[in-house]
Amino acid sequence: MIDKPRDYCGIFGIQNHPDAALLSYYGLHALQHRGQESAGIVTSYFDEEKKRWVMPAHRDFGLVLKVFDDQKMFKNELKGRAAIGHNRYSTTGAARNPANIQPFRVHYHKGNIAIGHNGNLANAQQLRNRFRQEGVLFQSTSDTELILHLISHSQKATQIEQVLDALEQIEGAYSLVMLTDDKLIAVRDPNGFRPLALGKVDGSYCIASETCAFDIIDAEYIRDIDPGEVLVIDQEAGSDSEPDSYHLEPEYGTDTSQCIFEYVYFSRPDSKIFGENVDKVRRNLGKHLAKEHPISEVVRRDTGDTKPIVISVPDSSNTAALGYVHENQKLGYECKFEIGLIRNHYVGRTFISPGQKSREQKVRTKFNTVKGVIEGRSVIIVDDSIVRGTTSRYLVNMIRQANPAEVHFLVSSPPVIGPCFYGLDFPDPKELIANRYGRDIDAMAREIGVDSLRYLSAKGLVEAVRESNPSSGGYCTACFTEDYPVPVNFGIGKEENEIV
Repeated sequence: MIDKPRDYCGIFGIQNHPDAALLSYYGLHALQHRGQESAGIVTSYFDEEKKRWVMPAHRDFGLVLKVFDDQKMFKNELKGRAAIGHNRYSTTGAARNPANIQPFRVHYHKGNIAIGHNGNLANAQQLRNRFRQEGVLFQSTSDTELILHLISHSQKATQIEQVLDALEQIEGAYSLVMLTDDKLIAVRDPNGFRPLALGKVDGSYCIASETCAFDIIDAEYIRDIDPGEVLVIDQEAGSDSEPDSYHLEPEYGTDTSQCIFEYVYFSRPDSKIFGENVDKVRRNLGKHLAKEHPISEVVRRDTGDTKPIVISVPDSSNTAALGYVHENQKLGYECKFEIGLIRNHYVGRTFISPGQKSREQKVRTKFNTVKGVIEGRSVIIVDDSIVRGTTSRYLVNMIRQANPAEVHFLVSSPPVIGPCFYGLDFPDPKELIANRYGRDIDAMAREIGVDSLRYLSAKGLVEAVRESNPSSGGYCTACFTEDYPVPVNFGIGKEENEIV
């Protein structure tokens, strides 16, 4: 029933802090929206009694609050002053395989190493075939494991050189946190597809997919990890020395290709990614939507003195809807933002309604209309995206039952027409409503039951983002334009090459 694409994970790391595991737990909780199937934390410390480095781990299926429901584990099990954590969403085929729960950890001739990954390796199939020919056995179906094999097989002299050697052999989208016995390593691919930020708390460096993970632990945002940067943070960094920084060259000479859908839907509005606040960008998306589709061109019926109302589909489209209203008012068009849909935040991922009849019932468990707000009004629904169109159709049906004068649907992004191969899970292209109807907007409007359907143009999307953040580099718009910046092996099956 899910009618939005899903991200594959959130990652967090911290070095040289007495509460490393606990702060990782809080960080993962803030990043829960990026992955909700499993969670894990790995720490590192030197065992004085055994005279060796140890990497304890705790990983399981479920949300962060469920996986780490025993406070004692942070003192008794997850010891150490360094930790990395991972929230995971996977493809369906391998979702319940415990071997795929991250962070992964291994012990090899250079010591221990653990890894958490957000993204998708474009050349995973080629690497997997190579290792199979060499007789390598795989413990998981995740492409993340390939990075560990590349490191362990490297003939370079030092562990850091082995890591750099491995990174030079992978392609695609990846933001990584790695933990060695005494170092925390943060990596962002040369195209910078996925976000990754550097922060500092109590003098200790930390890494996170989004800055909302810093806010929850009262950490200071320092900067983004640069595209192609490999940041090595040792135990002294933050007090006596700065982290070492290395840089990877783009494999195809392409420009920065930051995922524009992070701004549209995925990231939390209180986060800062790619150098700009998400809330600011989403408001600007709403403003550009108003410039392309002002109220005067949308509303058809005269409802007397009653102003048209704009409602959002909570929660990800709230700020875009506000931006749309404010820009219309600035342009001199009367309209009003109203709370017309209420979201039930207590519906769990495994909620099953008694005698469940249809997908529509699932939508009704999550949303309800405020009938007194909607009745007799011209209603403009603002949403961030439409993928399959099923949820949109059910929402419109609910709103129609509240007797509005008319219903229009505005989307603060272009039609989704292509899959993502860089770390987001979109449905099969045949399931995308824009493809099913040959990108016929009027036919799509009839499908979801609205008087009109309007999208922000691809040009307007990019202009809105660049206007908000003019110095942040380029963006990937492949899901809207099918312009893929990095070549991908399109024959890879999901279960064979799981994206995490």
